[in-house]
This record gives sequence, structure tokens and C-alpha cells, in this order.
Amino acid sequence: MEIQLETQSYASVQADALVTYVFDKEGKFDGLLGEINRAMNGRLAALAASGELTAKPLETVLVHFPEAVAAQRLLLVGAGKPDKFAGASDLRKVAGTALRFLKPRGVKKIAFLTREGERGAAAAQAVVEGLITADFESDKYRSEKKNRAIDSVALLGFDGGSEVRAAIDRARVIGESVNFSRELINEPSNKLTPQILASKAEAMANEAGLGVEILDERKIAELKMGALLGVAQGSAEPPRVIVVRYQPQSVKPGGPVLGLVGKAVTFDTGGISIKPANNMEKMKYDMGGGATMLGAMRALAVLKPSIPVVAVVPATENMPGGRAQKPGDVQMAMSGKTIEVINTDAEGRLILADAVFYARKLGCTHLIDAATLTGAIEVALANVHVGAFGTPREYLDKFLESAKAAGEKMWPMPIDDEYEEMIKSNIADIRNTGSGKGGGASTGAWFIKEFVDDTPWVHLDIASTCWVDEGRPWLAKGPTGTAIRSIIDFAMKMKT
Repeated sequence: MEIQLETQSYASVQADALVTYVFDKEGKFDGLLGEINRAMNGRLAALAASGELTAKPLETVLVHFPEAVAAQRLLLVGAGKPDKFAGASDLRKVAGTALRFLKPRGVKKIAFLTREGERGAAAAQAVVEGLITADFESDKYRSEKKNRAIDSVALLGFDGGSEVRAAIDRARVIGESVNFSRELINEPSNKLTPQILASKAEAMANEAGLGVEILDERKIAELKMGALLGVAQGSAEPPRVIVVRYQPQSVKPGGPVLGLVGKAVTFDTGGISIKPANNMEKMKYDMGGGATMLGAMRALAVLKPSIPVVAVVPATENMPGGRAQKPGDVQMAMSGKTIEVINTDAEGRLILADAVFYARKLGCTHLIDAATLTGAIEVALANVHVGAFGTPREYLDKFLESAKAAGEKMWPMPIDDEYEEMIKSNIADIRNTGSGKGGGASTGAWFIKEFVDDTPWVHLDIASTCWVDEGRPWLAKGPTGTAIRSIIDFAMKMKT
């Protein structure tokens, strides 16, 4: 899809559809929209008076052959109350909603007209990100595609200049990297084994100019990653650890190194503690944390933060084979800690234990991990917020500032000392599930913290936000790519 700035007047641009957005101002049309309403002889005001045009958030009204406009259609997307419009994040949704509304209607060329107050670089970036991520479909393996392709989008009304053009380029990198992750998450497990995921990560890294190393099962055993190997031993597919490195041209000695650790269980049956059959097919997305970090690295290779960044992605299946670990088994992690396996379906924290410890061994001074870790986070936050844990609190707060800037909803979750007591074992150092009722997301986070020690660390439980069963107006159903924008923003703001 081609996206470009257009200096031509909105009225004269030849397009299949002209898109803009409408605020709820009790039927009042002012500024640019007032100009369009007058040119159309009050037609918009009449639609508002009839109740068809309400400007409710993301409601759409399509006008065919609008007067005084060269475009064949005028699409109006509701933006809600002006005082509740969240700037870039809502503008991203408006653009995405418009594209997804028009795609199945045979539209090939769109002209997107921004409104007053939303014409700078941040607005341009939001619109382009919204367009690109909205263009993703989950129908790769369908013989017949329902949605047609949009060929081009002209951006109208934006301030010209290098800042806006740079923002458009930046948005394309971020949007395409989010979609790269979504493509990985959407792959069925027979098409994305740990080895195949490693090959795809290696190809991405080579194309992006990143350093890459793939650890096979022999190297993993040499490093004594017993927690990861315990999960992997039930599968015929061997595990992999994917290490991707970004190195800036100049590095300050002793400066920070950001480690991005992502859980990549390419299929999770639950192991011997097997999951119910209902909806088990969705467990292909249990590698969403790994895909998140690979997508972030893809973008950072182009955006070039000032600090080194290292991604560590442990990849395995969790299967109930004859050699699978069993409840009651004890595994020794790379750190030397012993783990009593109470539930083999609490496997994500096991592979993350070795991965975060290995990231520290590689020199990472600050950590972020992302994982589809617990069903408990859905009980706590539904599919609205990512659960965000971290220590020290100041480090977590800085990350949450990036989440707010990126327009991604995250909520700080508790990780008090009392949760540590819940994962103490009678026969090993720790157990992989909490001993009490409730608090599953917090005990899962604390388990990972055991291997972080005093390293500044953020844990993102994306289990309920990584995938949506029903499409949203701006987003196809399936993988969402959540948290990638926040991680990118955070990495770009870290200083040497």
C-alpha cells in the first residue's frame, strides 16, 4: 500500500473515497467540516438532524457522490466528544476503522483528510500506523480472500516538511514491524516449529542488519538451561534459543544494555497437565511474547536507539510425550536454582527463568519480558489492559509513561513480598505455581523475578491482549501486536 503526502486541495483530489472524522458537537459543524457541509448544501447537517450522523466513536457514515468533492465517496468516522479524544491513539483507530470499512467495498484509492489541531508529525505517524496495522488480515491460508487490497492513500491537510515526512517513514517501520509479529503469531504450529521460528528470526535479523545467534539443543544443554529443557523434553521438536543483537555505532562504556526477553512456546498443550480440548487450537499464539520482541527488534534496527539492545527468545513446544516432565519433577535452572514442577501447564515461567538469566549473562543491565503467561490476568483485567509488573517501581513507571505515549493500555500489578511465600517449595528452592488460591498473575511474575535479582525489570503479561476472537473496527480478529509500540518508545528514550 502506497502512502504519500498530498498538497492538493481535498475538494479536487481524485479518489475512490475521501475520509475525515467528525466530533460530537451537538450537530454543530465548524472549521473544515463546516466548509464541507456548506459546499454540500447542508447535507451533513441534515444527516446529523436525522440521527444518522451521530459522531459516536468509530461510527461510520458513507455518502456517495458528494457535492463539491472530486472523490466518489465521503466517509465520515465518528470521533466522539472532543474532550475525550485521546489524540494519536484515537486518531490511529479512526484511520484503521476507515481502511477496514472501505476495503471490502472495492475502494482502491483513499484520501485521508486530517482536522484542525491534528496536522503535525505525531498525527501523521498515528494515521499511518493505523492504516498499516488495519491492513493486516488473518486469512493467509484461505483459498478465497474476503477483503480486497487498498492500493494507495493520500494524506491531506498535514503540515509539510521534513518532520512530518520522517514521521511517516517511522510509522511505516513500526506498523510493518507490528504486522511482522502478527504474521508470526498467526502461523499454525505445524508451520512454525521452534526451528522454523528461529529460521524466520535469523532471516529477519540478516535483512535488518542485526546480529543473530541461534542456540540449538546441544548448546542449550551445555549452558545447563534445565528449566527450558524440562519443558522441551516432551516434544519431538527440539528447542531453540534465539539471540538478536542491535549495536549502535558508538557505545558508552558501562552504559545500559536493554534486554528484551519473549516467551515463545510455539504450541502449548499444557503437557501432562493437559489443557481442555475446547479452544486449544489458539495455543499456537503462546509464542506471542517472542514474536513481540522480534517485531520490536525489527523496528529498532531502523530507528536506531542510542543504547545496545539484545533480544533473547526461548522457543519450544510443550507436549505430553512419553519423555515429558511430570508434576512433582524437579528441574535445575541455569542459575542453579531448583524448581519443583507442580503444574506442567505453568511452563512459560520456566523457559523465561533461563532466558532472563541468560540475558543478564550476556550483559543486559535492564530487562523487559513479554509473555502470554497466565489466564489469571484475564480474570483481573479482561482483554482491556496488559498486566505490567516491575521492580524498582521507578523503572516500571518510566515504562508505563512509554505505554501511555504509545497509546497502549497497561495497568501496574502488585508484586509484594507476600507473593514470594506462595512459590516456596518443600523439596526445592521454588515451585512453579502459587500455593494459595488466587494471585496467579502475581505469583507467575514473582517466579520470573527470582531469576532477575536486582536488575531493573518489567514483566508484561499479554495473555489476554495478544489475541482477539472478534475483530474490532480498526483491527482484524486474531493477533494484535500489543506492547510493541511501548517497547519501541521506551528503547528510543533510554539514554547512554
